[in-house]
Amino acid sequence: MYLSRFLSLHALWVTVSSVMQHYPSVWGHYDVCKTQIYTEEGKIWDYMACQPEARDMIKYVKVTLDPPDITCGDPPETFCAMGNPYMCNNECDASTQELAHPPELMFDLEGRHPSTFWQSTTWKDYPKPLHVNITLSWNKTIELTDNIVITFESGRPDQMILEKSLDYGRTWQPYQYYATDCLDAFHMDPKSVRDLSQHTVLEIICTEEYSTGYMTNSKIIHFEIKDRFAFFAGPRLHNMASLYGQLDTTKKLRDFFTITDLRIRLLRPATGEIYVDEQHLARYFYAISDIRVYGRCKCNLHATGCKEENKRLLCECEHNTTGPDCGKCKKNYQGRPWSPGSYLPIPKGTANICIPSISSIGNPPKFDRIWPNISSLEVSKPNQANVCDNELLHCQNGGTCINNVRCQCPPAYTGILCEKLKCERDPGGCSHSSGQGAIAHRLLLLLTALLGATGLCIC
Repeated sequence: MYLSRFLSLHALWVTVSSVMQHYPSVWGHYDVCKTQIYTEEGKIWDYMACQPEARDMIKYVKVTLDPPDITCGDPPETFCAMGNPYMCNNECDASTQELAHPPELMFDLEGRHPSTFWQSTTWKDYPKPLHVNITLSWNKTIELTDNIVITFESGRPDQMILEKSLDYGRTWQPYQYYATDCLDAFHMDPKSVRDLSQHTVLEIICTEEYSTGYMTNSKIIHFEIKDRFAFFAGPRLHNMASLYGQLDTTKKLRDFFTITDLRIRLLRPATGEIYVDEQHLARYFYAISDIRVYGRCKCNLHATGCKEENKRLLCECEHNTTGPDCGKCKKNYQGRPWSPGSYLPIPKGTANICIPSISSIGNPPKFDRIWPNISSLEVSKPNQANVCDNELLHCQNGGTCINNVRCQCPPAYTGILCEKLKCERDPGGCSHSSGQGAIAHRLLLLLTALLGATGLCIC
């Protein structure tokens, strides 16, 4: 009897631990823009921050190569295996489908045998550099949600730069440098993402981690998005509330994970040795079999949908907003300046919807129409000095700046900028367990409910 009760309690604890372990990960899905609620005045809309689901963005990409004639096969040429310069029985011929390696093969379904890949011409003009720019364009602002992964069919390049653009390719900034010797190639000390921290997460580094010579199990290059998220959300990304808080209040961090275009700059192919073998230049080339980019359309937290229209991605805007990124208020809904939604407070965020212009409100609303909860819109008073903003006057500890006039603080904090712990006012001061009360309360309720369901009790 006691054994069975022990086993029941053990199973119960495993269940509760699992639920509590994953509870933070469901915070802030932001997959609903509004919902109806009932008040004494009838139905009203309760608005929430919302965003589209993350998806495979390669499905919508346009690829451009520079120089345009860098793809092998026109004219046909023979290339050699990296590991054996005398094994030169591979041919690239653009006029024959089975032997062609066009750019679209970087984005086709993987798992085919033999594998499909794009390939450049060989380094036949050595010592002239073999430079290739591969530009990926979406004509839409994208928020990255997972690692960028590039799989090379040949050896990984000795030198490469991954770059990003936020203005549709007009200007470019480096994302990361890759080299077998960072100091020699880019005059930078080698680092990895593990060397970074919350304070240096935006640092542009050069890594030697992905630039070894040809090895059959070493074909992949990463740009680590999730490892950077983990500095704020924890190793398993369970504390998404912390990450969302940082993204909400730090524009530079938000922009770091935002792109309109990516550019892969291939500067030197894999040589596998210190010196280039000038007698066997057909063994040096670039070949890429797969590129993965996961993200979501940037809709400024005003949409859950993003559709493709005329070969362009467009947000399906809500909250009375419009534009490709929901970046402005609709006509007749300009009662206050447009503002992006906010992730905070967790879990619903703040919608910051556009409200009707005063001139367009007209007669009082009819009873059969659902109107927004105007009291929640927080229309700011004119000519009032800013208490907070998202640039210099940050709300601290996850607080949200509401229309520049006040900080909406998390339950445990108070003060003009949420800089003080509420428990400091208590006679006993703050204890280590002060911030754990809510979670402990939920855990106790869950345990009680589960114990009741199993017929057990805590005596």
